[in-house]
This record gives sequence, structure tokens and C-alpha cells, in this order.
Amino acid sequence: MSLDPRLLAVLACPEDKGPLYYLGDDEGLYNPRLHRRYHAREGIPVMLVDEAEAVSDDAHAEIVARIEREGLAPTFAA
Repeated sequence: MSLDPRLLAVLACPEDKGPLYYLGDDEGLYNPRLHRRYHAREGIPVMLVDEAEAVSDDAHAEIVARIEREGLAPTFAA
């Protein structure tokens, strides 16, 4: 189950209030500024800072390369 595009259009990082990148249901939403991933459970994004996953520098580089390669758009324009 993928996230509703209307929901994605308004989702922001709860910490820095900036846009996120939706990487798919299994990989959640990613904030490249803070190297933080927010997972989705049963199609519902878990937007809690305490439950976010910190991403290593190597994983961050891979995610950013994927964002560029696949032309993923942020949840909204900052």
C-alpha cells in the first residue's frame, strides 16, 4: 500500500519542518538534511522524532544517489 499523494504533499519533517523524500513503503520518508528516515507502518507514516532512524554517511550517500537517479521529488517545494 503506497501513501496517498495528497498526504505526501503536506508531510514535513517534525524536527526541521523541511520537505522529505518518499522512498517507498518499505523504506519510508527520508530527510537528507538530518540524515534521518521515518518509517511507515501499515501505510501510515510514523512522524515521531524519537522513532526516526539515524542513517550512516554511507547509507545517506546511497539514498541521495537514488533520489537523483530516480528523479524523486520532495514532498513539497521549500
